Amino acid sequence: MDEFEQLDDDSGATVFRDVILLALAGFVTLVLLLIPHINPPVVTEDTDRSPGNVVIELRWPDEIDADIDLWVEAPGDVPVGYSNKAGTVFNLLRDDLGKTSDLTKLNYEFSYSRGVPAGKYTVNTHLYRNRARVFPVPVTVVVSVRNADDTSTRQILSAEIDMRRIGEEITALRFQLDEQGNLVAGSVHDLPRPLRSKGQS
Repeated sequence: MDEFEQLDDDSGATVFRDVILLALAGFVTLVLLLIPHINPPVVTEDTDRSPGNVVIELRWPDEIDADIDLWVEAPGDVPVGYSNKAGTVFNLLRDDLGKTSDLTKLNYEFSYSRGVPAGKYTVNTHLYRNRARVFPVPVTVVVSVRNADDTSTRQILSAEIDMRRIGEEITALRFQLDEQGNLVAGSVHDLPRPLRSKGQS
């Protein structure tokens, strides 16, 4: 009788152990099946796609501690720059102060537009401050455009300027775009047109 009881106890323990192992195997399988769904991969949009349609960039040497301001004016809109960072069309997204309050070594300002209104555009640079006391300060202005059906921007214009004195405002580019965002032939020039005083209210 003792042998039968021992066999009965052993078979009960075996069944219990098998049930526990099956439950554990089922739990592990369930976890493995759920892992991809706990943190699904993020679907990202095209990173080369610019958030704006007309992009105007201003660069000067990173080692020169100077505050050079970008001013832009779209057709029928107010000038946009450091004292008026938003208009109907353009927004100044980065106002670089040189090495002041700057965690990067990059000397760079840029404005983006909402849409590509047809008409005349003006791009100016203004030397606000030059702590480095280096003159002239070489400046590069680049204009790029992305039409509604384009996936990335295309550069249409660039200009190189020398800023020679504090307070100087220079018209880098004036140009015209058509309804499709194309550069109008013969429209590019740099006849002076002050924007900074118009942008200050």
